[in-house]
Amino acid sequence: MTVNDVMAALGAKIICGEEYLEKEVHTACGSDMMSDVLAFVKDQSVLLTGLCNPQVIRTAEMMDIVCIVFVRGKKPDEGMVELAKESGIVLLTTGHRMFSACGLLYEKGLRGGATY
Repeated sequence: MTVNDVMAALGAKIICGEEYLEKEVHTACGSDMMSDVLAFVKDQSVLLTGLCNPQVIRTAEMMDIVCIVFVRGKKPDEGMVELAKESGIVLLTTGHRMFSACGLLYEKGLRGGATY
């Protein structure tokens, strides 16, 4: 699945990272707790979150997350957008709630991977 596929499945709007829409994504993680995201040790992932602060971008950088989807119509501020651009991270926003967004991606074949 590509970032573009994720965007289509969620009816999401792109905030930044148009040049990376063809990047492959292998897994997804939905959380508002960045400590849980840090425990999710997968690369080339999509992060779904309702949390809008710079720590989300910093966590994504450390975990090799290629795309962040802000749920419930949340939108990052300009500082977060600049951090994402510097790191080559795609930012999307969708009106779906976390549960629905995760379900839609699961339905399209994207998985969360094993948890250990």
